[in-house]
Amino acid sequence: MPDWEKRFRAPRVSLPEWALDAPGRCLFVSNATGTYELYAWDRETGEQRQVTDRPNGTTDGTLSPDGEWIWWFSDKDGDEFGVWMRQPFDGGEDEPATPGLAPSYPAGLAIGRDGTSVVGRSTDEDGSTIHVLRPGHQPVEIYRHRESAGVGDLSHDGTMIAIEHTEHGDAMHSALRVVRLDGSVVAELDDTKGGTEELGLAVLGFAPVDGDTRLLVGHQRRGRWEPMIWDVASGEETHLGLDLPGDVSAEWYADGSGLLVVHDFEARSELWQYRLATGERVRVDTPAGSVSGATARPDGTVEYLWSSAAQPPAVRSTAGGVVLDPPGMDAPGSVPVEDVWVDGPGGRIHALVQKPAGASGPLPTVFDIHGGPTWHDSDVYGAGPAAWVDHGYAVVRVNYRGSTGYGREWTDALKHRVGLIELEDIAAVREWAVSSGLADPARLVLTGGSWGGYLTLLGLGTQPDAWTVGIAAVPVADYVTAYHDEMESLKAMDRTLLGGSPEEVPERFEASSPLTYVDAVKAPVYISAGVNDPRCPIRQVENYVDRLEARGAVHEVYRYDAGHGSLVVEERIKQVRLELDFAARHLPA
Repeated sequence: MPDWEKRFRAPRVSLPEWALDAPGRCLFVSNATGTYELYAWDRETGEQRQVTDRPNGTTDGTLSPDGEWIWWFSDKDGDEFGVWMRQPFDGGEDEPATPGLAPSYPAGLAIGRDGTSVVGRSTDEDGSTIHVLRPGHQPVEIYRHRESAGVGDLSHDGTMIAIEHTEHGDAMHSALRVVRLDGSVVAELDDTKGGTEELGLAVLGFAPVDGDTRLLVGHQRRGRWEPMIWDVASGEETHLGLDLPGDVSAEWYADGSGLLVVHDFEARSELWQYRLATGERVRVDTPAGSVSGATARPDGTVEYLWSSAAQPPAVRSTAGGVVLDPPGMDAPGSVPVEDVWVDGPGGRIHALVQKPAGASGPLPTVFDIHGGPTWHDSDVYGAGPAAWVDHGYAVVRVNYRGSTGYGREWTDALKHRVGLIELEDIAAVREWAVSSGLADPARLVLTGGSWGGYLTLLGLGTQPDAWTVGIAAVPVADYVTAYHDEMESLKAMDRTLLGGSPEEVPERFEASSPLTYVDAVKAPVYISAGVNDPRCPIRQVENYVDRLEARGAVHEVYRYDAGHGSLVVEERIKQVRLELDFAARHLPA
C-alpha cells in the first residue's frame, strides 16, 4: 500500500468532548471502521463504543451535561437536512431528541441540566427559528427571522440563551442577543451599528458557574478576532488586553477562574492560560505546528489536537503523552511546509509550499486552493497535499484575501468582486512560483474543493493561459443557479458578499460566475460533485458541464452519492486517485 493511501486509511480521532457534569464520559469522531462515525468513551473503565453506523458517516454530535445521552444529527446521505436523535451513553435504541420539530438544517444546539434543550433550525420556507423544548412539553418557538441566526450557548443555570443573528443583513458579521427561555430580551450587543465599518461578534460561551452572568464573546474591534467578557446583567465589558498578533479565541476553564486562549498567527497556533484575577498570561507548552482544538479539563490539564504538515495528528495532554491513540497502522509523515510571502495587489500574501524531499525546480506544481472562503491553510497535516508531493509535485497553498487569520480587513476584502479578488492574489503567487524556479509554467495544476473548487473553475476561465489542468471538487460553477438551489443561510452569505441577490445585482453575479467564462477555458477540466450537496448543488454543476460538452472541451465528471464531500475513506481515496490520474494524463511528461 503506498504511503499516500495509508495517510487516508490510518485511524484518526477528533479531540474528545466531555460531559460538563460527568467529565469521565466523552464523545469523539473516528474513521476506525473506514467511515467517520461517533464513538463513546468511558474514561473510568476505558471502554470505547461505536455510537453511529450509517453508510455516509456521522460527525455532528454532543453530550448532555450529565453524560447520560448522546445527541447526533441524522440527515439523508449527506444533505445536511434532518433531525436530532439521541442514544443512551451506555448503548441502546436511538430515539427522536426533538419530537414535534420537522426536519431542517441545524443552526446550533444547547442542552440544559434539567433536560431542557434549545434547538436552532433553518429552512428555506421559515428562515431561522429557535425552539425551546422542555421534557414532556411541545416545542415553543422563541425566535424567527428571515436572515441567518443560531443558538450560541445556554447559561450554566439554564435561564438565558445567547443568540448570534444577522438581522441587519450582513451574514459575515453577527450581532448578539441574550434572551430568557420565553424569548424576552435580557441584553443586546451589536457592533454593526454606529460606525463606518461593520464588525462581527461571536458567542464563545457563558461562564461555567450557576448565577454567573458573564458571557465570553469574540469581537473584531481592533481589526482582528479577540475575546472579551460581557456581563449581560450589568452591561459591563471587560477587555483582556491580549496583545497577540493574529486571531485570538478562548474558552473558560471549568471553574470560571481563567481562560484557555488559542492564538492563531501566520498559519500556526499556540495556547495560553489567562488568569482573570491577576491578568497574568502563561504559555501552555505545545510543539510548533497547529492546534485544531483544545479544551481545559476540570483537573486543570489541557488536552489538544495537534499536528503539522510533516507529522500526523495526535490528541495530547499537558499532563504528558497521547490521550487517545486509535488502534491500527500509524499514518506516515510528510514533508514540512515552507513559508513564502509575496507582494500582491492588496498587500503581502502568505503562501505555504511543500515539495518532494531533495527536489529542485522547476517542478510540476499544484496550486491547492482552500475553501471557505473564510478559512485559511495552516501548518497542519493533510493527506491530500501529501499525496501530490508523493507523486513528485510541489504544492502551493495561498491564503488569499478573504482568508481568516490575517485581520478583518484581509477577510472582508473580497466583497462585490467575489472570486476575482482571490484570483489576483493566486496569480501573484503563481508568478513568484514560476520566476523563483520552483514551478514549471507548462505543468501547473489549479485545484480545490468547495470555494476552492469555485476559484478553480473561475480561474480556468479568467486566466485561461495560466493553468495546464484544472481539478474542481464540489464547486460553485453557475453562481446564479447555485444561489437559487443552495440552503438559505448560504443565500444570505452570497447577498452579503455580492451586495444583493441575482435579481438585484445581476452584473456582479455574472462577473463572479465561472459559467460566464466557460467558453474561454483551454485546460482539461476534472469535476467531482456530490449529488446530495446542499451547499454547491448538483444542478448548477450540470449546467457548467453541459456548456463544456457543447463546445467539445476536454473534461471528465465524477458524481457520487453524498453531500458536500464524503466521510467514507475508500470513497475519498477513489476521488484522489482519479484526480492524480487525470493530472498525469494531461500534463506534459
